[in-house]
Amino acid sequence: MTYLLDVNVLIALIDPENVHYSAAHDWFPSTARHSWATCPVVENGVIRILGNTRYPFPWAQSSPSGVARILHELRSVPGHVFWPDAVSLFDDTVVDLSKLLHSREVTDTYLLALAVFNGGKLATFDTHIVTDAVRGGSAALHLIPTA
Repeated sequence: MTYLLDVNVLIALIDPENVHYSAAHDWFPSTARHSWATCPVVENGVIRILGNTRYPFPWAQSSPSGVARILHELRSVPGHVFWPDAVSLFDDTVVDLSKLLHSREVTDTYLLALAVFNGGKLATFDTHIVTDAVRGGSAALHLIPTA
C-alpha cells in the first residue's frame, strides 16, 4: 500500500516542534516507510506554510527555498514515489461533485481522489475529512493515531 501524506503529516515529519511530531515519527517507520507518496498540491502546501516568515521554523531560515531543500532531501528517503496531478475533480469515475458541499472540502477531496486513482490511501491526522464525494473514499482514508 502506498500512502499519500497530506500537508500536516509532512510538516509533522519535518518540524520537531509540531504537535504531531511524535505521532508522525511513530507511524511512518512502522506503516508507510516502504511506500509513501507526495504530489504537487502537498509539496506546494508544505513550502507555502513552512516557508512563511511567520512560521516559527528558524532552521529552514523561514524561506520557501530553505523549505524546498529540506523537502527535496525528504523526497530522497527510500520508498518515496511522486504522484503527478493526474486526476480531476471532474472525473466522475472517482468524484461525485454533487456530494462536495463546502469549499473547505475541495483540497482534501482532491487528495483523497488522487489516492484512490493511484490505488493508495491518504494518510492524515484530520478526523474531519469528508469522504462522501470520492468513490471508495472511506476505504482510502488512513487516520494516523495521535494518542
